[in-house]
Amino acid sequence: MEKKIPFDPVVMLIDASYLDRVGNDLKAHFAPMLKRELPKADLAVLLECLALDAGVSLGETKVQVIFVYDAEGKRFSFCAPADLEKEIHSMAFKSQLGEFSLYAFQPSGLATREDLFAESFQLMAESKDVRHIIAVPDEDGYGSRLSDYINKVEKKDPVTVFGMNPPVYSGNFTFEMLGFAILQALGIRADEL
Repeated sequence: MEKKIPFDPVVMLIDASYLDRVGNDLKAHFAPMLKRELPKADLAVLLECLALDAGVSLGETKVQVIFVYDAEGKRFSFCAPADLEKEIHSMAFKSQLGEFSLYAFQPSGLATREDLFAESFQLMAESKDVRHIIAVPDEDGYGSRLSDYINKVEKKDPVTVFGMNPPVYSGNFTFEMLGFAILQALGIRADEL
């Protein structure tokens, strides 16, 4: 008998190492330009911004956030909370969008972070419970591999892919710029740019 993995209607799958790298790059780039030290990004604000950019409406939506990380990337350095195992895994928060449930997983054995991300995406795509997948893949490392999985998704809503550059592959997805959500979470206002 197969064990069913429970998913919420909206699931965010985030490569934590990639998110941390982009967050640190943006923080390092904008701090001198703004001539001020930037605070750590607020992870809850970042997740809310990603959800809004992906089209999640205000209300009582259940959003499941799954971070995939490897042994070297157990902590975010650009945002708070930072520790994926101790401060983020199995936590939740409520906002005007609904309830966000946070989980963090590390590959085991010979699997890589990329393998875990791809397998997790595939499970979400096959789940009848998931209505909308929001993905933040490592576009430099394995972004194009994701296209095979995206094009097999038969959901009501198209997949939303976040990154810093539009993907070179095509399919049933929408692309959103990851940087905008990170800048908002860092407390950078539009009038400062």
